[in-house]
Amino acid sequence: MLIRLATESDLSALVTLLQRVVPLMQASGNLQWDESYPNAEVFREDIRLGQLWVAEYEGSIAGVAALTTDQDAEYAQLGWDLSEPAIVTHRLAVHPDFQGKGIAQRLLEQAEQLAIERNIEVLRVDTNTHNQATQRLFPKLGYRYAGELSLGFRPNLRFVGFEKRLTRN
Repeated sequence: MLIRLATESDLSALVTLLQRVVPLMQASGNLQWDESYPNAEVFREDIRLGQLWVAEYEGSIAGVAALTTDQDAEYAQLGWDLSEPAIVTHRLAVHPDFQGKGIAQRLLEQAEQLAIERNIEVLRVDTNTHNQATQRLFPKLGYRYAGELSLGFRPNLRFVGFEKRLTRN
């Protein structure tokens, strides 16, 4: 498996990934994403900013994550100090054909590697309350449940936040 920064040439595969992932999310009651978000333009901007990472597995785009320092203002609902720098994972998804192969874990490990490289001690992520898979995964990787919050861009949904603090040697 190769974890690398996404390029414009990955957009078609990323749109296909979304077309496969979003209906499965919605069928399970997770309405965090829909046909309007995320989309090719969101991914294109992530690529431009150098913050979109993909996982290649056997030559295919198997997963994606935007690894940013962007913290939603609503994170303050969790008592998080938003002035503290953090690597925040957004738009994490794994193509259904590759689920169960450790792709999401590897993308989250890339977030941790970025934090170490940038001397940032905090990792943060949020997920929809209906996304049971990520709610099981995050604690396995050392993330601590921080509570529920609402996000302005999805006003009728509830989210849960998780945080991981890195210790310096």
